[in-house]
Amino acid sequence: MSAFAKILVAAGLASASLFASAESIAPRHHDTAIEINERQARQEQRIERGVARGDLTRREARELRHGQREIRRAETHAMADGRIDRREARRLQAMLDAADARIRELRRDRDHATYRG
Repeated sequence: MSAFAKILVAAGLASASLFASAESIAPRHHDTAIEINERQARQEQRIERGVARGDLTRREARELRHGQREIRRAETHAMADGRIDRREARRLQAMLDAADARIRELRRDRDHATYRG
């Protein structure tokens, strides 16, 4: 095999390994976005259940929905470059953790929505 052919083979193998490593990285970032979206969907369901059961007042529900919008804005900002890096993922997870705690706190407080029929 000529030296030129060896170089071509080596370059092909190098590019194939780079492509394979890029593919293995992409699903993790995609999984992070999916996990964040699923967590946020569960939180939104908890807010709606709290409203339906009377555990949340309109003001509390409005506050929680505002927090959900802030998380969506932060996620959109993080995805501006097409991926969520570790720092961005940690920040989003911290925001989701705080939202979880706030939903739990407001649903368990003694304020109950009163509806006039």
